Amino acid sequence: MQMNYVDLACMAVRTSQYPDDNLPEFLLVGRSNVGKSSFINTIIDRKNYAHTSSKPGKTQTLNFYMINKKFYLVDVPGYGYAAVSQDRQKKFGVMIEDYIKSRDNLKCVFMLVDYRHKPTEDDVLMYEFLKFYNLKIQVIATKFDKVKKSAREKQNKLIKDTLKLESEDFITFSTVSKKGKDEVLEVIKGLI
Repeated sequence: MQMNYVDLACMAVRTSQYPDDNLPEFLLVGRSNVGKSSFINTIIDRKNYAHTSSKPGKTQTLNFYMINKKFYLVDVPGYGYAAVSQDRQKKFGVMIEDYIKSRDNLKCVFMLVDYRHKPTEDDVLMYEFLKFYNLKIQVIATKFDKVKKSAREKQNKLIKDTLKLESEDFITFSTVSKKGKDEVLEVIKGLI
């Protein structure tokens, strides 16, 4: 899939601000600092289109990236970052729930987890929350290249067991080697 057209079409905080063209949408969720911006940049073949930050909690809106005028990647605020107030985190939660409940054109949720670590309690809660809404979920384990080959089988098992995953719901991903990129694009292609 060639990325010929990429545009940050809108930044929204409420349903009335969402795009109304009914194109397929793919939601990105994950903890702050899990690498969502790097994931987007890798998928769209752009270096710094989605801004990465050394300061977690930077995204505070739903960002709709229109790709090839055919679908959207929708980036939402990261969860689990202590420096963001409880009140702000609740608002993010409501914003994400409003989005999920109102989008019939939501095709799949890409839930990013850090491959180096066991999924956190927040990750498990998010996964269960998404399952509750009967959404198609694809778990993307980022930072794959940062784990030694000898430890990868153990990490795969740890992540799958912690989230109680089916194996086909799991893609290991690296922004460095581009591992997993083609698999993610295949998922998108199969759903648009």
